[in-house]
Amino acid sequence: MKKVYGSASEALDGLLHDGMLIAAGGFGLCGIPELLIDAIVESGVKDLTVASNNAGVDGFGLGKLLDTRQIKKMMSSYVGENKEFMRQYLGGELELEFNPQGTLAERMRAGGAGIPGFYTKTGYGTQIGEGKEVKVFNGEHYILEEGIFADLSIVKAWKADDTGNLVFRKTARNFNPPAAMCGKVCVVEVEEIVERGALDPDHIHLPGIYVHRIIQGQHEKRIEQRTTRKREEA
Repeated sequence: MKKVYGSASEALDGLLHDGMLIAAGGFGLCGIPELLIDAIVESGVKDLTVASNNAGVDGFGLGKLLDTRQIKKMMSSYVGENKEFMRQYLGGELELEFNPQGTLAERMRAGGAGIPGFYTKTGYGTQIGEGKEVKVFNGEHYILEEGIFADLSIVKAWKADDTGNLVFRKTARNFNPPAAMCGKVCVVEVEEIVERGALDPDHIHLPGIYVHRIIQGQHEKRIEQRTTRKREEA
């Protein structure tokens, strides 16, 4: 089965349609699938629901899809540094489903494991828990959260082999593994594709069974908030 494609647009060919649910990996600007996002922008697909920790920054990453109004709803844990995200939400132009960060990650992981729902204490007694089923276990209240089953997963990894085994680099191993798991189809962009057998099995973070298509490309290294101090005088 061919998994390696020549470009992001080729890898997404036949997978995109209006109104679909996309799970996107990354946190802020760390480990985001920027090449695949650019290809989605170019496709013109619209009315998207995107499950992602946040939407990056204005004009980059998922921020590009907000600029083009291709996203109808975000499922996120916070607005982050994206002013357009905030503007559209407060202006009633964008639906937003807030999730506690750990709950969002677990909803993705649960979907990937075929688990339709789970109970968590997080959010009980707050607006997060309003309207959700509540059960008591050992005297503690838990709310029911549903697993996320996405039409498409887009993620960023450091290395892959041609079977789709993935290695993530440092903090890019954040939302990428659970996001990859919960999609019916998972498309991955990587910095390097290595020969089959080159990856130490003990170092593989996500097995290739979850991965359907792979591209290799050059990525822009952006810093979300650059903080520096003045150099001390000699």
